[in-house]
Amino acid sequence: MMGAIVTELLAWYDSGHRDLPWRRTKDPYRIWLSEIMLQQTRVEAVIPYYERFLKTCPDIKALADAPEEVYLKLWEGLGYYSRVRNLHKAACVICQQYGGQMPDTHKELLALPGIGDYTAGAIASIAFGLPEPAVDGNVLRVCARVGGDFRSIDDPKVKRDFRAQLVEIMPETRAGDLNQALMELGATVCIPNGAPRCGECPIMHLCRAFHEKTWDCIPVRTPKKARTIVPRTVILARCGALVGIRRRPDSGLLARMWELPAYEGTYQPREIRAQLAEDGWQVEKLLALSPAKHIFTHIEWHMTGYYAELDEKVPGLVWVTPDTLRGEYALPSAFRAFLGVLEEG
Repeated sequence: MMGAIVTELLAWYDSGHRDLPWRRTKDPYRIWLSEIMLQQTRVEAVIPYYERFLKTCPDIKALADAPEEVYLKLWEGLGYYSRVRNLHKAACVICQQYGGQMPDTHKELLALPGIGDYTAGAIASIAFGLPEPAVDGNVLRVCARVGGDFRSIDDPKVKRDFRAQLVEIMPETRAGDLNQALMELGATVCIPNGAPRCGECPIMHLCRAFHEKTWDCIPVRTPKKARTIVPRTVILARCGALVGIRRRPDSGLLARMWELPAYEGTYQPREIRAQLAEDGWQVEKLLALSPAKHIFTHIEWHMTGYYAELDEKVPGLVWVTPDTLRGEYALPSAFRAFLGVLEEG
């Protein structure tokens, strides 16, 4: 059944697919960058980041040479910052070991920081024409539905099984197109949320989930553990025209990113005034801000916010203008909800 889909899926892909910037190139660097950006992020959100990133870092050497503040700022708002840190690490490895040229084998690609089996398969097939599968969530969903497979697609053994099936049908000359066709089908027709658009599917007649009316319970997913709720109290500190920020620790969540100063736990106005006074803050005015929530993979920050005008700068913070903060410092999107008061003057 898997083999029967190749011809029809390629014909469907050829007849019309989304025109995306990274589909207009065979440059392995650009394909790699797009695949890393697309992890955990919608296509529509990625396009402006992709184009902006390439203006500053048009090739692997430029990325390897870029200071941390530059590539983190380029990534600001995309989240999952370990992705861009690994991009930079891998770019340095490529410059050191491969003369700045992307390695062209699946094994060598897989050895680079931040590149897993899916990304290695995508680069190998799309950029270098190698018959390697690229098995992401979209492809797993299509495979499970076509085969009427009720095994959990989160099980590594199941992923390996689907990959092995796809290896058997990878065409020698159009592996990259087949991988992109499978991804396109999963993203636009055999969609993850809501009913699949079976009437638009070129392989509907081969799909067991369609014939057996089981699309709504395939793919099977392993239930995720509930996220840990972490209450925090965030301070937007202002001294004259300057805003106070600080770096997070070198390891852990949002490592080395800039942040608004914060305390663990939820503080009421009197409590936070007392805490700030104890820490040596001379607060002239304190205003409560609207609470905010930010979701990470395994935890949720439930944030209470305060705007604090100070008589003098607090030691230990870096003081910058709002324009400098926006233009030069990478501030994770978790804190954006509290920056509106700066726009209000």
